[in-house]
Amino acid sequence: MNILRILIISFMLMETVGCTAQQELKLNVMTFNIRLDTPADSFNTWSNRKEFAAACIEFYETDIVGLQEVLHNQLNDLKQYLPGYEALGVGRYDGKTQGEYSAIMYRKDRFEALESETFWLSENPEAAGVKGWDAACERIVTWGHFRDRKTGKDFYFVNTHFDHQGKIARRESSKLLLSRLKETVKDKPLIVTGDFNSVSTNEAIKILKDESSPYYLSDTYDLSPLKYGPDWSFHNFGRMPADRRPIIDYIFIRGKIKTGRHGIIYDVKDDGLFLSDHNPVLCTLIIE
Repeated sequence: MNILRILIISFMLMETVGCTAQQELKLNVMTFNIRLDTPADSFNTWSNRKEFAAACIEFYETDIVGLQEVLHNQLNDLKQYLPGYEALGVGRYDGKTQGEYSAIMYRKDRFEALESETFWLSENPEAAGVKGWDAACERIVTWGHFRDRKTGKDFYFVNTHFDHQGKIARRESSKLLLSRLKETVKDKPLIVTGDFNSVSTNEAIKILKDESSPYYLSDTYDLSPLKYGPDWSFHNFGRMPADRRPIIDYIFIRGKIKTGRHGIIYDVKDDGLFLSDHNPVLCTLIIE
């Protein structure tokens, strides 16, 4: 009887451990400004880079990626080269297909998209094609609420691209972003990717990471126990002097998420072809 009881208890403990392990959701997350399709880039134009960029996403076993500067034809190209992925997002000019997307691509065999939305970084977030504050361009945020098909765990993934000129726009965009996330995401696990056109000492990033705020984000670069690659993400197709290259591409988190490895990927082909004028940033995350 004692032996039987020990066996039953051991089996129950094994089941508990197994369930605990299954409850953790491990993700390879990327943020990647792919650079819009423009003939001005000459050798590094999108027609030359598109297979290279798609292969990068697949090679690093990316589960979900926030993409910036994506034109409609570029999104179609990536879907063609990455048939295992689905995409969310709209163009920033009309809320449909015109202008750059801040798209989210994800493995459709792993995740189910429960809902999604795009809003504009402006004084009127629901109005399509509106420039906010002193911004030079229309700027957007696209978010998705996802459920993992295996574990059943759900999380929010948010992707954006802040303005490259408007200081007021970047500051107010951070405030608006946090406000909308607090309202929509609440306490669910949250991942935020983007090109924020700001270094860590800029006001826009300080607002996002301000721990005195009731709803702040944590930078995975700060939290990661293992960092790999250069300490910069923008290089202008290698033309920017190395000592002036900044980190302006980030993966932020909030909630019950642990940070693993963090890599800034600087891959260049032998013939000098770049992935983009930005480096993709990759981080392994575990949602508890």
